[in-house]
Amino acid sequence: YERSTVKINMSNKYNLLSQINSPKDLKKINNLNILCEEIRSKIIEIVAKNGGHLASNLGVVELTVALCSVFNLPEDKIIWDVGHQCYAYKMLTGRFNNINNIRTHNNISGFTNKSESIYDLFTSGHSSTSISSALGIARSRDILNQNYHVISVIGDGALTGGLAYEGLNNCAGCKNFTVILNDNKMSISNNVGSIARYLSRARIKPSYIKSKNLLEKILNHNSFGNKIKKILIRSKNIIKSIFYKSSLFEDMGFVYYGPIDGHNITELQKVLKLVQNLDRPSLIHVITSKGKGYEISEKDPKNSHAVGPFDINNLNTSFNKKNNNSFSSVFGKKLCELAEKNNRICAITAAMTSSTGLSEFKNKFKSRFFDVGIAESHAVTFAGGLATNNLIPVVAIYSSFLQRAYDQIFHDISMQNLKIILAIDQAGLTGENGEAHQGLYDVGFLTTIPNIKIYAPSFLSELEIMLENSVNSTENKILAIRYPKNTELYKPENYNFNNQDYDFFNNNSSNNILVITYGRIFSEVYLASRKTSINILKLNTIFPININIINIICKYKKVMFFEESTNSGSISEKLGNLLLKSREFTGEYSSYTIPDTFVTHNNMQSQIENFGLDSENIIKIINKK
Repeated sequence: YERSTVKINMSNKYNLLSQINSPKDLKKINNLNILCEEIRSKIIEIVAKNGGHLASNLGVVELTVALCSVFNLPEDKIIWDVGHQCYAYKMLTGRFNNINNIRTHNNISGFTNKSESIYDLFTSGHSSTSISSALGIARSRDILNQNYHVISVIGDGALTGGLAYEGLNNCAGCKNFTVILNDNKMSISNNVGSIARYLSRARIKPSYIKSKNLLEKILNHNSFGNKIKKILIRSKNIIKSIFYKSSLFEDMGFVYYGPIDGHNITELQKVLKLVQNLDRPSLIHVITSKGKGYEISEKDPKNSHAVGPFDINNLNTSFNKKNNNSFSSVFGKKLCELAEKNNRICAITAAMTSSTGLSEFKNKFKSRFFDVGIAESHAVTFAGGLATNNLIPVVAIYSSFLQRAYDQIFHDISMQNLKIILAIDQAGLTGENGEAHQGLYDVGFLTTIPNIKIYAPSFLSELEIMLENSVNSTENKILAIRYPKNTELYKPENYNFNNQDYDFFNNNSSNNILVITYGRIFSEVYLASRKTSINILKLNTIFPININIINIICKYKKVMFFEESTNSGSISEKLGNLLLKSREFTGEYSSYTIPDTFVTHNNMQSQIENFGLDSENIIKIINKK
């Protein structure tokens, strides 16, 4: 597809878009292409202001307009996989007046959210789920004798996730059910593996489709057409095997349409109308261009996938400028340094090479780098296979996405007594992406697993040492290092990591208050200690809990634990149980964690403050005691 740059609407006058209060209003619009220009302009405007997912939203504008104009929403149901590409959908489903504040506190989410609108059927954020959830809706419709169409929109990147195939495998015979494969050749990073190669072959299919459609038109207008047509249908599979070597979706029971130009509204509407009343499931293969209509995004779809605020008119905008002092980048550099000396080190990522800091490793050690696609479960078990041959696999995954591999961590690694290193990025509060992306649950589920050791660096230098220790460790267990998004907070002057399980800061030996913490929140606690009289126990290895700290704690009358994790399964909860069992602690113990709930979108520092984990709130809590 040729690049076509949309003219940015700086006047804030969206003449057509402002008329849309529901999808039914699309019938009033004569020129849907102009509407698409307005939508693109608005997407660029709001992402430039608030940050968010840019390239993916620009790529589905025509598809969204076509879906909303053909189907009868909200009676018909649309499920968006991941949900990060929903900005145009939100504008067309009654949320245009709120779109300026998307991803800000107490305003609309950057993902589909069922509490926000009747048009959002599922609250989303993770990949490969839409086919299963949409199929469940379709089957429940049939049980209840209802009549409407169900559509799942899933990207080609999400097809690397196994759950997508579990859903596809169960779709046979489901009527009025459509899967739309939005194929833009990417997830966050470029797609990899056999599915990407399969879809690449499928993209050459238009020649076959056009020839087939032309032949059918000729036969339908010819008196001998029907007889010839029957003969040709019988030989259809032979012809297809010549022009199109694979028919995966048709073999799974789908009526397959495509590939379709995903930026041609007329063509999209035509095929969407064809599938409205089929007695079996259909799959529409749509080809789109990520970043469509905004030249700098089209040229750099990988780095413009998710961005912070930027200058709309700066054609030299560099999206996602890499912070060389982020935990992710320091992790990647240190891993490369270690891999230079140790050829047994391998790195694994799940479609997030640059996001987890592994771009340099990929370039330097191609044979030891594995991007497995959006397949976290496979990544972990695959790492286990590498470990059986005495390699050292390092699996870099965001905390939020590691949840998807719990069974594999438990069954395929821990139970086998295998050594792998889990580099758990974006652990803790993560900001504007909302409920699905907060890294607050890994402590709770990882500490239920035997044979695991969990480190929690507060600073970049600690991450480097902990990573090196993990690589050099001879323990046959999971070594997990969890570190926060972005970079370190305040670091005390002359602070040096002692390479022990914990550090004790005895600021006032006569004080009866001890504060325990770990990770990023140590900085906030230390700042608080400069304004109030406390001693600090900083945990470096958070699990298993070093039993020696019980002796330190028992000397204090008041002990407080500040922790950036949900309460259930937290380290503070486990420590409380140990204190209770010891029967030696007679003081007062209290913990301050994140409530056992889902954390909505807000900027990260505000989230820390809202949960009382910043230095000022910590001071207030201490002074009350």
